[in-house]
Amino acid sequence: MNYIITGGTGFIGTHLTNLLNEVYPEAKVWNLDIVKPGTPNPVVKNYKPAVREGEKLGSAFVECDVRKPIENLPFAPTPEDVIFNFAAVHRTPGHEDIEYFETNIRGAENVCAFAEKYGIKQIVFTSSIAPYGASEQLKTELTLPTPNTAYGISKLVAEKIHLAWQAGGADRKLTIVRPGVVFGRGENGNFSRLYWGIRKHTFAYPGRKDTIKACIYVKELVRFILWNVEERKTAFDLFNCTYEPAYTIEKIVKTMKEVTGLKQFVPYIPNAIIMPMAACAKLVGSPMGICPARVKKLQISTNICGKKMKYSGYQFKWKFEDALADWYCDNNGECLE
Repeated sequence: MNYIITGGTGFIGTHLTNLLNEVYPEAKVWNLDIVKPGTPNPVVKNYKPAVREGEKLGSAFVECDVRKPIENLPFAPTPEDVIFNFAAVHRTPGHEDIEYFETNIRGAENVCAFAEKYGIKQIVFTSSIAPYGASEQLKTELTLPTPNTAYGISKLVAEKIHLAWQAGGADRKLTIVRPGVVFGRGENGNFSRLYWGIRKHTFAYPGRKDTIKACIYVKELVRFILWNVEERKTAFDLFNCTYEPAYTIEKIVKTMKEVTGLKQFVPYIPNAIIMPMAACAKLVGSPMGICPARVKKLQISTNICGKKMKYSGYQFKWKFEDALADWYCDNNGECLE
């Protein structure tokens, strides 16, 4: 049996690999990616690899571009294998529209074709909350997706491709997860930027404090994913992956400060001031990533319902504050990154 992780060099793939190594020390874990572990990501500025200097990822690296057919692998796939399809272009804004479609849609097609060829019966697909579209309303797994970005559209199409694979054969099992903001060691994302923004006095509440930001700790996410593989009996299920209820940005900031000992005051800046400031920042190259698009993104709630995950039978290991503390500990109590 093989555990096959497409995009296994990335943030979530690295943490899943660590979990598999912990739970199944003898497991064969294969990382199919275009980026070798421990090397810079060519599309992310100031990228810090999830595998730090002196560390080694406990999987076998196979250079693989999911935009092309998956073939000539150095191992023999079997029907008992599990595929974790994490490979994606996902940062928004940051890419041309075609890039999301090329990787996320072609990738889904090629991963499912690979599973079909070798009779592999189980896939976990990491989607996104982006298919729901940007709005303030609460979204459950039954909410009609109305994506309004190329990324959201590409992920919804990729979901449908995986669903077609699952329906195309007996005994196939598919899990689709739609995580909120995923945070933890090596994220290179929103929570790291928030922490450093607070610490360096460069973050302020942009226009509102009650913006809801659904989130999940990366270690919790991969534990939930593995639980689905091992314990769930249904042929298909879709889960929003987030703490329930989701937290406001004010709650996240306060908890982050409490856990890390930050004392910095976080001001509130009304829209009438912050949007012109963001426009000016864009004109000089968007220092610290500040631009109108990012400010607008910060102001839109990701109001995602996590009740289905909460009552699935899975037992959470970390509360929100405990997750932040664990992440802080992973950085030797020095920072969150």
